Parts: sequence; C-alpha cells; structure tokens
Amino acid sequence: MKTMPRTRKLTVKRVLALLLAYVTLCVTGGVVGGLLFVPSVVGLNGAARVMGPSLRVEGIDFDVTSLPQKSNIYASDGTTLIASYYAQNRTVVPLRKISKPMQQAVVAREDKRFFEHNGVDVQGVLRAFVQTFVRHGDTQGGSSLTQQYVKNVLLSQAHEKDDPIAEYHASEDTIARKVREMLIAVQMEKQYSKGEILQGYLNIAQFGRNNLYGVETAAKRYFNVSAADLNIGQAATIAAITKNPVRYDPSVPDNQPEAQRQRNIVLDLMLEQNYISKADHDKFRAEPIAGTLNLQDSATQIGCQAAGDAAFFCDYVTKKIVNSKEFGKTEADREKLLTEGGLNIYTTLDVHANEAAMNAARQAIPVNDPSGFEVSIAAIKPGTGEVLGFGSNRIYDATDAARNDPTRTSMNYQVDARDGGGNGWNVGSTWKPINMVAWMMQGRSVNQPLRTQRSFPVGSFACKGYSGLLGSSWQVGNADGFYPGSESPLEGLVRSHNTTQAEMIQQMGLCPVVDAANAMGYHNSSIAGEKLTLDNAQPSMVIGSVNASPLTMANVYATIGANGVECTPIALKRVVSKEGKELKVPPANCHQAIEPGIAQTVAYAMNQGALRGEAKPAQLANGRKTFAKTGTNEEWAVSTAGFVPNQVAAFVVAGSAKGLVSLNNKTINGQYHSIWYGSYLATPAWKNFMDTYTAAAGIPIDNNYGNPDSKYTGGQAQQPANGPQQERGHTQQ
Repeated sequence: MKTMPRTRKLTVKRVLALLLAYVTLCVTGGVVGGLLFVPSVVGLNGAARVMGPSLRVEGIDFDVTSLPQKSNIYASDGTTLIASYYAQNRTVVPLRKISKPMQQAVVAREDKRFFEHNGVDVQGVLRAFVQTFVRHGDTQGGSSLTQQYVKNVLLSQAHEKDDPIAEYHASEDTIARKVREMLIAVQMEKQYSKGEILQGYLNIAQFGRNNLYGVETAAKRYFNVSAADLNIGQAATIAAITKNPVRYDPSVPDNQPEAQRQRNIVLDLMLEQNYISKADHDKFRAEPIAGTLNLQDSATQIGCQAAGDAAFFCDYVTKKIVNSKEFGKTEADREKLLTEGGLNIYTTLDVHANEAAMNAARQAIPVNDPSGFEVSIAAIKPGTGEVLGFGSNRIYDATDAARNDPTRTSMNYQVDARDGGGNGWNVGSTWKPINMVAWMMQGRSVNQPLRTQRSFPVGSFACKGYSGLLGSSWQVGNADGFYPGSESPLEGLVRSHNTTQAEMIQQMGLCPVVDAANAMGYHNSSIAGEKLTLDNAQPSMVIGSVNASPLTMANVYATIGANGVECTPIALKRVVSKEGKELKVPPANCHQAIEPGIAQTVAYAMNQGALRGEAKPAQLANGRKTFAKTGTNEEWAVSTAGFVPNQVAAFVVAGSAKGLVSLNNKTINGQYHSIWYGSYLATPAWKNFMDTYTAAAGIPIDNNYGNPDSKYTGGQAQQPANGPQQERGHTQQ
C-alpha cells in the first residue's frame, strides 16, 4: 500500500517565505532582491528608487503620438468625413483635453496610489499575493497603472511589427512577464511625468469591443461628446470598461446590468478616494446606465463599408493610396500607413457631384429594378484632373452578403481594374470625337467633303508598318440606314455616321487616332492600364469597339472641355501625417495635350450634335450650351459623354457589367423598347446629373466656349442641317 504524500501546512513561517519570494520575483526578478526586504512600504518604495538608475529601457517607444491611430478621409470641403480606416480605432488627445473626472475615475479604478509610488505599487503586490496565494481567491496581479501602460505598449508594438512571439510574451500569464513590466515601469517613472504616463494610458487602453481604443473614441462612441466634456457618470462608465472590454461594453443591451454595476463600483471608489462629493456620487449612481448613453455607430464603423453613397469613391481613394509608391515602398507598408498612420486624407470628392451622380444613376435604373442592368457614372473637373464623384445604381458592400445579392457589390465599375473596377465598358460612338481630334492634328479641315462607302480594305488603314488585322475587308454600316455619297467629318460627327469615320481613318491611317487617344487620356481598363498601341488597335475601334472605364472616358472629354489640357485623374488633394507633415501625393501632371483650336472646334461639333443631331435630348436646362455625344454599342450598352467647359465632364453608361446581356425587348424602369438607344437611357441620366450638379454647385452659365478655329473649318462656320435628328438603329452609334 502506497503512502500518501504528506500535505505541507501553510504555517506563518511558510507564508512569510512565499510572500518574500513573490515580492522578490515581482519587483526585482531575483536581482538585488534584498533591497526590498525592509519592514515598511516606505522602505520598499525607497528601494525601488535606489535600483531605478541601473535599469534600462531599450527599443521601446512610449511616445503617445507613435500609437496606431485611425486615418480619416474627407471630401474636398475639408470637413465632410467620408470614412475612417484603422487597425485600432483611436484618436490621440493630450491630457489637457481629457476631463478631470475621467482622469480621476481611471486612477480610482486602476491604481489609487498612482501619484505616490514609483512605478510599482508594492502594497498592491502584497495585496495581490495574499488574495491569490493565501486566501486562494481570484488571481490578482497588483499591477500599477504604469505597468498596465507598459503592457499595452509592448502589445501594441508587437502587433505593429507583426511579431507573434513578442505579442505572446507581452500578454502571457507568468511571473516573468510581471517582472519585465515592473522593471520597465520603474525606469519609465524616471523618464516620464505622472501626467505623461496617465495620458499614454488613457490613449492606449481598450474601452470596448470592435477595436475601440482610447478615451476620445470611447467618449464619442458612448456619449457623443469629446473626452474633455465627460462628466463624472460618463467617466466612471468608461473607466470600468477596461477590466473586460467585451463584457462591460455598455452598447450591448445584455451587458448593461453588469456595466452599470461596474460603473457604480468606480463611483464608490471615487467617493472613497475623495475625488467626488457624496451628492455627486448618489446622483450619478442613481441614473440607469441605458438612459445616459448616446450611442454613435459612426464612431465604430470602419472603412468604405460605412461611407454610404460615397463608398465607391472611398474605395477608389484607398486603392490609390495602396497602389501609389508615394506612401511607402511596398503594398504592405502602404496598407499599414492607411490603417495605423493617423492620416488626414483630403480628397477631391465634391459632395454635390457625388450625390447628383448617385441619384441620377438610381433614377435611370432603380437599385431593385427587375431588369438587373447597371448604370455607372464618373465625373471629373476639366483642367485639374480632380475626380468629383461616382454614380452607381448598386449599393457598396464588401461583405459576404453581397455574393447572393445582385443589388450589392464592392466592384467599382466606374474605374479601371487596378483601382478596384472591372474590365471596362464598350464606349460606342462616344469615341468619335477622338477621330475628329486626330483628323485636325493632321492639319485637315472638318468641312472637307469625303466620299463615303460601306466596304473598306483592311490594308487601307496601314501606317508606320501597321498592315491591318482580321480579314481583308471591313464592312461598315450606319445605324440610321442613311448612306450619303459625300459627307464632311463635321456632319459625320453630328449624325454619328460610321461610314464617315471609316473614310477619315482610311485617308490618314490608324496611327493618328492612336496618338490622339493617348494624348487625350485614353487607356485600357486592365490591371496594367496600358495606353493604346498599334499592336492592340483595330479599324473598328474608330466606331467605339473598345472598352474603357467611365472615369477614363470622362477624362478624355475633360481634355476637350479644358481647351486641350489633359490631366491624370487624381483623388487626393492633400494627405497630412499624424505629426502634421504633408505627404507627397500622386500628381495630376496637367499639360497641353492638343491645340486649343482643336479642342474648341471639336466642342463646336459636339454642340451641333446637341442642337440638331443625335445628342439633342442632352440639351441642358436654362439655355446652357450643351456639349455631348451619345453612343450605342449594338444591343449591349448605351452611353453618353460630355462636359460643361472648365467645370465638369461626365460619362454615363448603362448595360450589364457581367457580360453580354441584350438591352433590347426589355422593360427597364417601367419602360419597354424593342431597341434601346443611348438617347433613351444614358442621355437622360447624363442630363439629370449635369442639371442637378450645376444647380447645386452654383456653376454660372457661360456660353462662350466652342468657337471653331477657322484653321480647321476652312472658313466655314457650319453646314446646313440635314438628315435624321436622333440616332436610330443598333450598329455602333
């Protein structure tokens, strides 16, 4: 029979030995432990002061401004908040902007001798030892507020460095971790004032679920006030949360009874420590916690998911930051800067333009329309490259819920694939002004009579070694069924005749068209975003058989509307770091791409199309001069593009973004057409956007633009109006 091991009795001598070992380990880790073996608390704290100079804190940054902070994205007005991005939802504030009750509440709750000890509260350590080892109660650490700050900083820096081992050691439940915290805390107290340490703790501590950090964010979340305005009851509520940020978060209804009990404990401690009067204690203790809350969801909403109708633009901004080398060497560096860098990002978003674009898209085809077709709108300011806003009849949703809901998507169909978009839309006849620019760049007159035909040898488009592709001949038709024997480039654009476009290109070759397109800002919508080359050029591109994003086409038209000045689209005006330093942003690179006379002449031709041609339904309100061009790509997509000179250029397209789905014989937004044209769907949406935005933004009417240059008209102002007044048919138009 085995003898049972004898239980060792917890004698006074053994308790004293354990206590001394515990304090020795906790405060010194076995180093100069004898210094603490003195009979009084004063002696123990004095010993801490003695050993302090021998300690060193290396590689740890306790500067409160170095904490991960959320980045805010603002509209062009500099005040309208679009969205916030963060790994830790935190806004750092100085101690002077944190109310006295808040400071007192956290000291009362976490470390009542904070202003007396030198980093390690030896009385707290002894109390924790007795509770844990003698009474066998709940495990207690006896950590001072300074130690807790140290722990939070170590965790934060380990997380920032993506160091899971360091993160584990910063939070492991061991005496070794306690020892490290104590040693660093003692050294910290020599380097930083009590106020600096308290400020650091209040900014780094977690005060709720969903990555809610720092007292300023907590004040906004729970009470919709700044930390400077927190009263006694509010401060006690927030101070209580840190013990268990998930369980004591009062925004969760099931948590509120316990959150109230914890708040009352803090109020009791504040009274006990003479921070508040008995009257204030009783007053705030009597308040039901639910009645004190003024919850703000915006304080915890993260990223573009919370940006509402500005979400697609927000997504474009974030992609620009992550893709731009100005913000870091690697994509990971740039993502970290966005989520932790505390940036203030001031964008080009015009709230009036974005709202008008979203409304115009959804009025053209409602979100829940049974047809399921998409509408995409992009708007840009000519001469600046500033992207003003996007329109979509879809709801931005980057969650898994969007997979089974066709009305929701995170795909930004308004931009290139590299910026979060798709493969682009077929542009149809909105391409044709590019052909006219190319024609004039060759020194030709837009009133030159051209013999038109319907069949063209592919080899006749040759230039610079280009010999043509895809067969020996190209058969071209006009949507309206009208084939004039002779027609000028001007009338060919007004009537949107394909045969005239083909004849123009046959005379000058494809090379000038490629050059003009690139000069005006065209590129494909792929990830590479390549410019047009002869290797990927086809004769049919001159009637719009190419794909581009709405933003790209809006930018092409902005070049015409800015007297020939082309700019790279930009979304960022200023980016300011948390230190207040302005960071370099991607430039617009604005430059004179085509002659002003060419821009003015093609604008004149577009206006003629709006006065007496297929773009007539685009006429803007109040007699504002209209510069627009419609497009129809067979039965798959319809579009309209145009501009208000030097103010706004916009491109609108409607169709299926998911593949070739015929618009014809469909009921869209309650209207049925056997054949849908740009003037039926895209043009009204374009006009709606332009009229609404120019009115909301107070853009004055200036009808002095669009004066043709005699150099390119042969001295003729215009030709007589003949032929159809509205586009018909379903060939490229």
